[in-house]
Amino acid sequence: MRRYTLVALAVAIVLVGGWLASWVQTAGGDVRVTDARFAGQDGRMLSGLLYVPANATNRTPAPGLLLMHGYINSRETQSGFAIEFARRGYVTLSMDMAGHGYSDPIGGDLSRGAYDGLRFLASLPFVDAGRIGVEGHSMGGWSVLAAADRLPELVKTVVLVGSSSETLGAPRILPDGKFNVGVVFSRYDEFAQLMWGVPRARDIVRSAKLRTAFGTSEEVEPYRLYGDFGAETARMLYIPDTTHPGAHLSREAIGNALDFVQASIPAPRPLDPSDQIWPWKELGTTLGLVGAVLFLFGLAGLLLDTPYFKGLVKALPPAVDTSRAGWVVGAMLTTAIPAITFFRFQHLGNQWIPTSAFWPQSLTIGFMVWALLNAGIALVLFGAWHLLWGRRRGGGARAYGLSTAGAGVAGWRYLGRALLLAVIVTAATHALLSLVQWAFLVDFRFWVVALKPMDVRRFLIFLRFLVPFAAFFVVWSMALHGQLRLPEYGKESTTRWVWMVANGLVAVLGLAVLVALQVGTLKLTERLFFPTEPLLGIVAYQFLPLLAVAAVLSTYLFRRTGTIYPGAFLNALFVTWYIVAGQAIQFAG
Repeated sequence: MRRYTLVALAVAIVLVGGWLASWVQTAGGDVRVTDARFAGQDGRMLSGLLYVPANATNRTPAPGLLLMHGYINSRETQSGFAIEFARRGYVTLSMDMAGHGYSDPIGGDLSRGAYDGLRFLASLPFVDAGRIGVEGHSMGGWSVLAAADRLPELVKTVVLVGSSSETLGAPRILPDGKFNVGVVFSRYDEFAQLMWGVPRARDIVRSAKLRTAFGTSEEVEPYRLYGDFGAETARMLYIPDTTHPGAHLSREAIGNALDFVQASIPAPRPLDPSDQIWPWKELGTTLGLVGAVLFLFGLAGLLLDTPYFKGLVKALPPAVDTSRAGWVVGAMLTTAIPAITFFRFQHLGNQWIPTSAFWPQSLTIGFMVWALLNAGIALVLFGAWHLLWGRRRGGGARAYGLSTAGAGVAGWRYLGRALLLAVIVTAATHALLSLVQWAFLVDFRFWVVALKPMDVRRFLIFLRFLVPFAAFFVVWSMALHGQLRLPEYGKESTTRWVWMVANGLVAVLGLAVLVALQVGTLKLTERLFFPTEPLLGIVAYQFLPLLAVAAVLSTYLFRRTGTIYPGAFLNALFVTWYIVAGQAIQFAG
């Protein structure tokens, strides 16, 4: 395929995906979706997506719902819930939690912006302030519960999805409490111990906190109504067959929330809870994500055909003569070490480097330290391999993709041009995403894998993390294309695909085993293989597609240019953007 054709195809896929996602989230034009920005009590700006169905007018106010996502997610993560509530006639505000998405960080607010979001929703003239409910996932459940506890006069119903009471500032729920409460807690929820103090999610029925909330000394019976909706003492437990993050992609979990809310606050347009269209929106944003990746490849290749960037194109250097056994050992170490160190190195990073105004994202700090320590290990192992094997079999700067000719590393002019190419490709991809968000109010995502445009605050954070991640990708690329380079396999196209697949597997196989152990053990025993790592175990999901794309992109550009720099620089920019744009800002100073 000609490279300009790939660029055109990528743009077409992105636009079709954006249109499809927009058509679904607006219910074919029946729901107006806007980007809501409003100031909290302390002047900090908060963000949300506001879904306004056609039945909601100043003359006929509709019931309202405030939705809040969980930790390190964003307002779009709740789109399955938001789309279905809006289709049923509820005005729905899906917020960015404070410090997440486009909401400013707020210190000392246990509602994490939900209090201000609830007041904003109630102030809208087309919302019936006497019929408002709140729904939150995970930390978002604690947040909306804290907001409802402060403003009980505004809230009739609380739905906790993968969440609980009495945790990190969330108030207690009592049987004669101030609002109806639905609890949707998945059968395989990874946070059973944190949320309800039980070892397995199914044991929630015996949780002391839940029994107190439901006003019973016996085990809580799922799907049984406790209390009364009219008296706002209704309680019901739902146990969908999914995991903690899986609730966002679960028709059952979303249907449970719909069932409880419609029973508590009658819908202006009642629909059966099983009547759901949100998966088509997920398909649209997935197409956008796929199109964005294709755009990276297509535009990078297209630029290398231009007169200016053709100077980056060099012949492939001669390969080091590596034995099959040596390649297997190197590949196993390369894929296993990042997985073995995934939890430990990130915890070390947070112990060594606290969040600050310079680096205000704790998880990104953990990822950075994990990457740098792995780069250090890789350098030591690569150096030992070079001394013992590589240098005697043709190894050197040129063979490892570090030089354009002879010894040493590439010159500043070459490095600058490689960096410029990476900057142009990344900036163009960011511009394409920003265009789609402006036109359709969606981003590029599948489930928890999401690529979001950066605002000014996150762009500045991105710049501060960029150099450490660039150092990692330079070392990673050198090992991938120097030590682990495969031989040629006849046709150039055949070799390219073999290299891409092999390097993609090397990049993610270790982490895939880690995820499989965690999820597989959970499915088989309802307990985690790594019981103290529910959060990072879920975070690891994102690194599977992210590192696979990085490895394939690096391989493609190495074969095109004969050096590691264009691929390493482009991966540094793209991966740092992905991580920083999706992480919470904890430092509120």
